[in-house]
Amino acid sequence: MAAEARVGSTHNDGAGHQRYREIRRVTIVGAWINAALATLKLAFGYLAHSQALIADGLHSLSDLASDFLLLFAAKHASRDADEDHPYGHGRIETVFGIVQGAILGAFAIGIAYDAAQRLLEPARLLHPTVAALAVAAVSILVKELLYRYTIKAARKLRSNMLRGNAWDHRSDAISSVIVLIGVAGTLLGVPYLDALAAVGVALMIIKISWTLIWQSLRELIDTALDAEVVEQIHNEILQVNGVRRAHTLRTRKSGGDALVDVHIQVAPTLSVSEGHRIGEKAREALIAHIEGVADVTVHIDPEDDETSSPSDHLPLRDEILQRLRGCWEALPEAAAIEDVTLHYLDGRIHVDITLPLECVADRAAARALTEAFRRATGSLAEIGAVKLLFQ
Repeated sequence: MAAEARVGSTHNDGAGHQRYREIRRVTIVGAWINAALATLKLAFGYLAHSQALIADGLHSLSDLASDFLLLFAAKHASRDADEDHPYGHGRIETVFGIVQGAILGAFAIGIAYDAAQRLLEPARLLHPTVAALAVAAVSILVKELLYRYTIKAARKLRSNMLRGNAWDHRSDAISSVIVLIGVAGTLLGVPYLDALAAVGVALMIIKISWTLIWQSLRELIDTALDAEVVEQIHNEILQVNGVRRAHTLRTRKSGGDALVDVHIQVAPTLSVSEGHRIGEKAREALIAHIEGVADVTVHIDPEDDETSSPSDHLPLRDEILQRLRGCWEALPEAAAIEDVTLHYLDGRIHVDITLPLECVADRAAARALTEAFRRATGSLAEIGAVKLLFQ
């Protein structure tokens, strides 16, 4: 017996739209704050003559652009599965992660290039005023609070998009710390510190952008979940009553969802319906107890087929029944057969034959008839045990 139990995404239409609404709310809050900070930093960076603050303002401006892209991506990623996208649209979040990282990286390279040029031409170095210090301090406080607000929502919603946005906010806070140090150093008589701070901000943003791109690329090529989570999934499956073994466990991510495929071994002579129910129970357990699991495919195995499938060469039901009837045609009781159950195990076909109770008078007659059926099928090498059941 081998069967598969498959469930699609557990996110119904209402849940998907609710998730989008929460992401949208958090993102809009961040967008308004980024717009205000970008304006403040760029204006005071220009007025207070701080290249580092201007660089930080461009960073905030890139965050604002990311916010708008995130809103677009979140709206489309929340759409339900359809005929063309049976696993849903979560990978839109993944693609957005690459776009988000690329935007950050491009801004950072531009900032680093301009600052490096100024360092090579000291006459072009800017000389910031105290006002730049105040703006940098405000940015640090506001951006750290925004990071905490966004990362909390990202963990709740299991959203890589929001997590990336949260780290944008944290990187902006850290870059403002660098700006604070650079401006303070310049005011204390080290004129190149402001430009060095701009380079430091750029390098930090480049690192963050690479992390975002790399994580998204890993998801696009179906990288497995963390080893600890895979072990939790395996242990959860083994806790289900009726599961003897689990193997060929495969996992991957799509947006905020974890997808699982697994082979589960059960007792070889269970009915298809009982094997299916055990598979369904395993599926339900994973979705209920493992955070993020939203789609599970369970393949039910009657024997261990991890390294080989010894029964693959055996004929299917119609062909083997035709051969069996040819072997049994000399037995009068064969005409009374009510059902034949086939078990494909250990490279052979084991046969259960159901006959009316009236076919035998006592146990001795039942044993004799069973032996007659066994002898009749002796010429078929693919046939294993033969059992008669009377009802």
